[in-house]
Amino acid sequence: MASPILPGLGLGSGLDTTAIVKALVDAEKTPKQSQLDRRTSANTASISAIGNLKNALSTYSAALKKLNDTTNPAFLGSTAVSSNDKYVKATAGASAVNGSYSIQVSQLATASRVASQRFTDANSVVSAGGGTLTITQNGTNIDVAIPANATLQQTRDAINAHAGSKGFTANVVNDGTGSRLVISSDTMGEGSDISVSGVLTIDPAAEMTAGGGAGRVGELAKDAVFEIDGMQLTSKSNKVDNAVSGMTFELLAKTETLSPVSVSVSANTEGLKKSVQSFVDAYNALVLAVNTVSVSTKDAQGNWKSPALAGDPAIRGMLAAMRNELVVPNSGGSGQLSVLSQLGINTVQGSGMLEFNSTTFTKAINEQRLGGEVQNLFNGENGLLNRMTKAMEPFSTTGGVLDERSKTLEVAKKGLGVEQSALDARIKDLESSLTKKYNNMDTLVGQLNAQRDSVMSFFDAMNAQRKNS
Repeated sequence: MASPILPGLGLGSGLDTTAIVKALVDAEKTPKQSQLDRRTSANTASISAIGNLKNALSTYSAALKKLNDTTNPAFLGSTAVSSNDKYVKATAGASAVNGSYSIQVSQLATASRVASQRFTDANSVVSAGGGTLTITQNGTNIDVAIPANATLQQTRDAINAHAGSKGFTANVVNDGTGSRLVISSDTMGEGSDISVSGVLTIDPAAEMTAGGGAGRVGELAKDAVFEIDGMQLTSKSNKVDNAVSGMTFELLAKTETLSPVSVSVSANTEGLKKSVQSFVDAYNALVLAVNTVSVSTKDAQGNWKSPALAGDPAIRGMLAAMRNELVVPNSGGSGQLSVLSQLGINTVQGSGMLEFNSTTFTKAINEQRLGGEVQNLFNGENGLLNRMTKAMEPFSTTGGVLDERSKTLEVAKKGLGVEQSALDARIKDLESSLTKKYNNMDTLVGQLNAQRDSVMSFFDAMNAQRKNS
């Protein structure tokens, strides 16, 4: 009895042609696919590493920007505290010295405000023929073109459009019996009163009247009048930054019925320590991110493991640029504070990270009195934060080193995809060709076997006849 044909075996040859074709196809595909898989894996890892590095650099840049914000400086050497900041606020600058000040405010600085004569409403025509409205302040004229038949409201809009950027604001105010054009100035201080001529006339020497006459609203503009430690001073503004070296006082209300406001200035030790620690943390986070994607390490078995960007020259260049700025001596200030190590900030050998010794820092601030120099070291025009930001720009900006690297890797990724598609197509054609060839072989072998069986049957029949004869 003939043996049954097993599944997958050729009907004619009895060979497993499917397995043969698969083995031949795998022999052709495997080495090329393995190579392509390795390149694809390396490309994917590099894209991910560059992405992580760009995110880390963005976070670092944001931290530097926050620490270097001039509106809220983080490295002020001194801190000022007001006993009543509803009346006087105080800020200590880099050159402030420790001490205390007694401040009494008898008059706040005011700005000029004038009003036109009364009109029926906002749609009343100011000048049928139009013309020029001239605003004069401190001897300077600002001319505003007023079109013919312009209403009070249109006149307001013209003033705001032309003079708004110069510190003037116009509004239409209804006083209960009609509407007036009211013009205000941002400029404070005695002698800064506004006068208006041309299509409207307003003399600040006259006060606006209930009967509808034009003039100033309230009193003439005034200087601030105040005392610091018993010395009477005046200021054109309520923000006083030239009375005491390194100090800015913001006068908010009169103190006539109060005891003088006390402002104390002391070393900003804890605030500085927090800011320095924030810088160290931000720097170390970036270095850790760089090391993770570029520094080879040993596993538990002692085998070296190389990350995606190991030995990458661009990454080495970025680290070198950062580290160079850490050792550049400070050229500003008094010269007492020139390097980070004076504040207890040192580089850890091996990892390249920074360590912060708070004991050394506190001693430098309290005993060596370097607090006033810290701001210049970090926030100065050529301070560390500005230098570090500039050093990172070639790597962090759009179109920079990392951005271009990302684009190159994405192009390579597309190329690998094309190679994979080409390999898949070639392997598919090879498999189809081999399958066809082995099917043809199997058919031919089947035909030969059939002929053999036919010949053998013929001879068997002849032998049978001879035996029966």
